[in-house]
Amino acid sequence: MTRLLVAVHRVALAAVRRGSGKPGMFYAVRRGRRAGVFLTWDECRAQVDRFPAARFRKFATEKEAWAFVRSSGSPQDAQGRKEECAQEPQAKASKRPREAPAAGEEEEEEEEPRMKQGKPAPGAAAAPVSKDSFSYVGEHVVVYTDGCCSRNGRRRARAGIGVYWGPGHPLNVGVRLPGRQTNQRAEIHAACRALEQARAQGIDKLVLHTDSMFTINGITSWLPGWKENGWRTSAGKEVINREDFVELDRLVQGMDIRWVHVPGHSGLVGNEEADRLAREGAKQPEV
Repeated sequence: MTRLLVAVHRVALAAVRRGSGKPGMFYAVRRGRRAGVFLTWDECRAQVDRFPAARFRKFATEKEAWAFVRSSGSPQDAQGRKEECAQEPQAKASKRPREAPAAGEEEEEEEEPRMKQGKPAPGAAAAPVSKDSFSYVGEHVVVYTDGCCSRNGRRRARAGIGVYWGPGHPLNVGVRLPGRQTNQRAEIHAACRALEQARAQGIDKLVLHTDSMFTINGITSWLPGWKENGWRTSAGKEVINREDFVELDRLVQGMDIRWVHVPGHSGLVGNEEADRLAREGAKQPEV
């Protein structure tokens, strides 16, 4: 189940590409060539056709589909479902990403504290990792990042960053954010850590999921204007996170990155896992 997260970003990307559409069915594969949740019967069939003891079902909601994928269940759960699924038309994504903030939000100060819960997770591995251990969208490797900060904007704030590559992946990491402890810095540096790890593994094509529109807008939209204005916003204020975006800008050079916004705390596995890693990192001593 090394590519368990592929279906999650398929939902997000499909919604981004289309921008509208009616809800469709979700096809859950618990046992097949690749486990996960798929939007069309053709994708599901490719994973289960002639696969020994394949286990799969269709659901009306993504939550139910993922629950089936993650449950142990019995071999009888999915028997006889192929005939039911075969009659289904192509499914459609039912979720849309949150709307991007207006351009004026580039001047936004640090966000309110985001209290996140998490559990311990393995740190980053320096040794080369098998390419088969990653999840892919085409040639792009999938990763989720998140940052958190308790007492954000106040004394004794504690910030952490989380990077999630997949279940039990050796590169999953949750560490304390060095330097100024804020939520926005944590979000930016979580993305930076993922890019550093990708470069170390020779990965130059990445689908990076984050629930921070501030990070996405900063690196994809606002950065050119900041540079032209001498690192000042459209209102003439200094860019608060200048050093952080300079580092992020350095790391994206020469890489093919697809930035995908995912809604935070919505039950998406990758985001929730990055979430808990970030929270675990915030508990660590500051370096």
